Amino acid sequence: MRFVPLVLTGVLFSSTVLSAPLAAHDSSQPSHLSRRAPMNQVLKRSEVAAEHRWNVEDLFPNQQAWDKEYQEVKDALAKAAAFQGKLNDPGAIKQCFELEDEISLHTERLYVFANLKHHEDTADPTYQALSDKAKKLSVESSEALSFISPEILSLSDEQLDNLVNHPELSFYKRTLEEMIRQKQHVLSKSEEALLAQVGNISQAPGTIFSMLNNADLRFPKVKNEQGEEVELTHGRYIQFMESRNRDVRKAAFEAMYATYSRNKNTIGATLAANITKNVFYAKVRKYPSVLEMALFSDNIDKEVYTNLIDTIHEALPSMHRYMALRKKLLNVDELHMYDLFAPLVEEFKMDITFEQAQEMVKESLKPLGENYLQILEKGFNHRWIDIYENEGKRSGAYSWGAYGTHPFVLLNHKDNLNSMFTLSHEMGHAIHSYLSDENQPYRYAQYTIFLAEVASTLNEALLMDYMLKKTTDPKEKMYLLTYYMDQFRTTVFRQTMFAEFEKIVHERAEKGDSLTPQELSKIYYDLNVKYYGEGMAVDKDIEMEWARIPHFYNSFYVYKYATGFSAATSFAKQILEEGQPAVDRYLGFLKSGGSDYSINILKRAGVDMSSPEPIKQAMDVFNGLLEQMEQFAK
Repeated sequence: MRFVPLVLTGVLFSSTVLSAPLAAHDSSQPSHLSRRAPMNQVLKRSEVAAEHRWNVEDLFPNQQAWDKEYQEVKDALAKAAAFQGKLNDPGAIKQCFELEDEISLHTERLYVFANLKHHEDTADPTYQALSDKAKKLSVESSEALSFISPEILSLSDEQLDNLVNHPELSFYKRTLEEMIRQKQHVLSKSEEALLAQVGNISQAPGTIFSMLNNADLRFPKVKNEQGEEVELTHGRYIQFMESRNRDVRKAAFEAMYATYSRNKNTIGATLAANITKNVFYAKVRKYPSVLEMALFSDNIDKEVYTNLIDTIHEALPSMHRYMALRKKLLNVDELHMYDLFAPLVEEFKMDITFEQAQEMVKESLKPLGENYLQILEKGFNHRWIDIYENEGKRSGAYSWGAYGTHPFVLLNHKDNLNSMFTLSHEMGHAIHSYLSDENQPYRYAQYTIFLAEVASTLNEALLMDYMLKKTTDPKEKMYLLTYYMDQFRTTVFRQTMFAEFEKIVHERAEKGDSLTPQELSKIYYDLNVKYYGEGMAVDKDIEMEWARIPHFYNSFYVYKYATGFSAATSFAKQILEEGQPAVDRYLGFLKSGGSDYSINILKRAGVDMSSPEPIKQAMDVFNGLLEQMEQFAK
């Protein structure tokens, strides 16, 4: 059963992980409504102007339409049982696959809509309930269709070979080949049905963390640069971390992690439960480890993961050099964790409104051609985007959607450089989804998460190139270089550190070791010391950062940010140097969806991720930027 994953962003502090006519202005909104809330005020969802909200009515115009499609899926599920015991005939298999696609597509639409509405205000009980209803339907659909793979794979090798090459099943050749590849990990029909029923339970750790993190956790007030008491939120945290006032940064940092520390037992138990769930699935499906289970679906070798960690370990001296440079430029006796986003250029601040960000993103993406820009304009003008933070809104940013409808982008935009890059990043995901859906049939349209971060990060690389070429101000250039260096730090080094943390904690769990909050904190703290170097004062508070990372509930996901960033660095270089031939190869990549294995799709487009070379190339770029900054600092 195909299901579109939620693509979270990995940019900086984001939580993070996919055209209709412009809707009429929502007359229920007061005409005097301000453009957005000031920093010390967060709007209620009902107060947000319609033009700043995504148009989810493009998926379903109203609740009645959702209910009608929900009932249609329930009716379709009843038809699935008729195929049980008959999947040895090409005609029956074809009809069964067609029914599977119908159920999957409509379940996906229902699930996406319910969760988009839930994410608008996670405290709203109406859409909490609708989200739960959609999740249960997803599990029910998986259960109803769970017999398909085991029944087909119970056939003899000769029968399977005949099916793969049968003309009536030519469209499903890749599906059948992939089934055969996975045969050793598919259980009996009764066991698969039982595992499908466990689906609701398996979602519990992530659901509990999301509700605690987004709806229930409340952070204290901290003083801003003007001495005003302002409530700390997920969305405001990065703004405090970018403050020129060190006391403001320190207070926000300590308030954030003190809040998580007070909840460490609950969150620790939740994360441990998620890891236990992963170990359970790996064992019952006969994978050597959770890591190999996670990589198997993308057909990625374990060495791709371990090579990333090893290659970044080799590059850590460069990271330590960057920390030493940051300490020098800030002129501090000790560099602390709350200094990592402090501005390095005195009296230079980039205030960028959402409208200005849109224009700069459009200009920067001109190398990708007119068709790409037209899709981008469609997204900007036809309300694909939910722009600003409001009470209860899901933190961070993502792109998500369902086949047959344009993607939707969740932002929590602030008027700063990071938010502009987040916009570019998420529109990269969105246009990747749009082009994949336009050029691939439903069954083969969804690209893997391994590929997802390439398109988003490529957009960021082109935006940075545009801005560096455009500026004539030395301070602005230094500001941009700092930002780009921090993209490397957070998207390559930091995500690799996350990936190593996941590897360690899962290996400990597989050995039977307990994962107490204290143990999780020690592992995490030691990794920070390793990655940032002994020359940095690694504050004890940072040991609780594991407790606020939602990506850990989508296990072994984050390494793809680092590999995606490296692939995007290579694509950007080719596009800027070669022009149209490289653009054509790249657009071909965007249109490929999931029509082949990820490694093959990238290789055809000109990037070989089966070797460590793209990671090393990215580190060469990092070292080049570092040298420029060191020259500036002399």
